[in-house]
Amino acid sequence: MKFADEYRDARLVHALAARIAGEADPAGSYHFMEFCGGHTHAISRYGIEDLLPGSLRLIHGPGCPVCVLPVGRIDAAIRLAERPGVTLCTYGDVMRVPGSRGTSLLRAKAAGADVRMIYSTLDALAIAEAEPGREVVLFAIGFETTTPPTALAIRRAAQKGLANFTVFCNHVLTPAAIQNILDSPELRHLGRVRIDGFIGPAHVSTVIGTEPYSFFAEEFEKPVVVAGFEPLDVLQAVLMLVRQVNEGRHEVENQYGRAVRRDGNRQAKVEVAEIFELRKSFEWRGLGLVPYSGLRLKETYAAFDAERRFDVECVSAPDNPACECGAILRGVKRPADCKLFGTVCTPETPMGSCMVSAEGACAAHWTYGRFRDRARKAS
Repeated sequence: MKFADEYRDARLVHALAARIAGEADPAGSYHFMEFCGGHTHAISRYGIEDLLPGSLRLIHGPGCPVCVLPVGRIDAAIRLAERPGVTLCTYGDVMRVPGSRGTSLLRAKAAGADVRMIYSTLDALAIAEAEPGREVVLFAIGFETTTPPTALAIRRAAQKGLANFTVFCNHVLTPAAIQNILDSPELRHLGRVRIDGFIGPAHVSTVIGTEPYSFFAEEFEKPVVVAGFEPLDVLQAVLMLVRQVNEGRHEVENQYGRAVRRDGNRQAKVEVAEIFELRKSFEWRGLGLVPYSGLRLKETYAAFDAERRFDVECVSAPDNPACECGAILRGVKRPADCKLFGTVCTPETPMGSCMVSAEGACAAHWTYGRFRDRARKAS
C-alpha cells in the first residue's frame, strides 16, 4: 500500500478486527498499553476499541510530552518569560498547559510577558538573530522525535555565535518511562494496572529504532510491537500482540516497517549525543522522578543552557487535587473517571495537561470518545 487512505479501508479494517476476535481467547483477557499520543488519538478518532472483543482492553499511557511535563517546569518557564528582556519561544499547545495558581504561559503573555508561538526550533533561532537585544529562550520539549531539531538549533547557534540564544531543555526519553511504569513502587498509591504488552511508539522509533525495547521484552517478559498510526496499523499490532500472548512469546516486533528500522536514524542519534547528556533524574507528571529519563546540554554547550544562564530553579508543585491527570497518564484511570472531565475541564478551559494537547488522552476522548459513552448509556 502506498497511500494513507489505503490504511483506512473499512473492509480491511473489519476483516482484521474479525481475525483478532477469532484469535483472542474469549475466556482470557488482554491488556495492551499504547505509549504514543498519536496512537491514543487514532484509537479514539477511529473508534478502534469498539471493534475489539470484550476480552481485550487498550490502555492509554504517558505518550504525550506536553501532558507529562510537571507543573514545576511550567512555573519555571513562566518565571523565565516574566524576566525583563527575555523572549520565550515555544509551541502553541505548551502555552495553554496550566501551571500552579491557575497560571499558564498564555496568561503570562496576556499580562505582558514576551511569549511567542513558534512552529520549529529554527523559528526561535531566527528571532534571536533578528533581535540581538533580546534574550531569546527556546522552551524545548518532546520525546526523542523532537530532540534532533533542538540539537540542530544549538549547533547552528554555536556556529553563528549567537550569544542571546539559550534553550530551556525539557526533552525526555521513552524507554525510561516504560521501565518506570513496569518497575516503580513509589506511585502505587495511584493504583496499579495490568499490562500484557505494549504498542510501541511510531515517531520515537523512527529515531531510536526497535532495539531499545528489547530490554522490556527480555527483563519484564512483555511483548512490544512498534506500530504506525493508521487504523490498520494499530489493529495489526494488536493482532501481533495477541498472538505473542497466546504463544507465550515476549519479543520486539516491528509492524511499522515502512518507516522504522532496528537501529533507527543513526545520524539523528549522533547529533543528539554530541549536544546532550543524561540527567540523573527528571520529574514526569504522573510518574514522579524517573531516573535517567531526561536530557540536558553538555558542558561544551553550557553557554546555550537557559537553566545555567538564568539560574532557573524548578520547584516541584502539586497538580490540581481534583484532576486525575496523574492516574490517567499512568493508565490506572480513564478520562471519564475524572469528575472534572467534560464539566469544568474542556479543551477551552483545561484544568490538567491531558486536556491540552490533541494527543492527550482527555482531549482525544473529549473529541471522539464521549459520544460513544453517551450511546452506551442510552442503550
